[in-house]
Amino acid sequence: MEEQRTPAAPAIEEAEETNGRVREHGSALVRWLLVAAGVVCVVLGVIGIFLPLLPTTPFMLLAAACFARSSRRFHDWLLANRTFGPLILEWEKHRSIPRRTKLTAIALMSLTLAVSIVFFVEPAWLQALLAAFGVLLAVWLYRIPSREN
Repeated sequence: MEEQRTPAAPAIEEAEETNGRVREHGSALVRWLLVAAGVVCVVLGVIGIFLPLLPTTPFMLLAAACFARSSRRFHDWLLANRTFGPLILEWEKHRSIPRRTKLTAIALMSLTLAVSIVFFVEPAWLQALLAAFGVLLAVWLYRIPSREN
């Protein structure tokens, strides 16, 4: 009888390959704090899906890093996620972000900042500060290596 594979099966297999990178911290207190920080990052990342000013990708990568030092179970759960798992695996294996993800993030962030600057922020100095922040963030994100998948 042939084994039935779920859509998450390839991600789970790749997650098992990366388990060598999960090194739980020796201190229970530090592990607890890292799990809490990871959960906060996941929550902020999910909010970032609906609020483009918050970048989802860095928060999910940070959550994966926190879970890699605190909880193999949470780390595997994040890697097996249909939406975020491939992105995190790409980062863990190649230290890169898919080009499409990077360009989409920059475009949505730019659009959100432009709308905020034009319609909601009145002081000129604050508009300039937001614009400078947006440019710096876009340049930083653009400089992260990317691979064509």
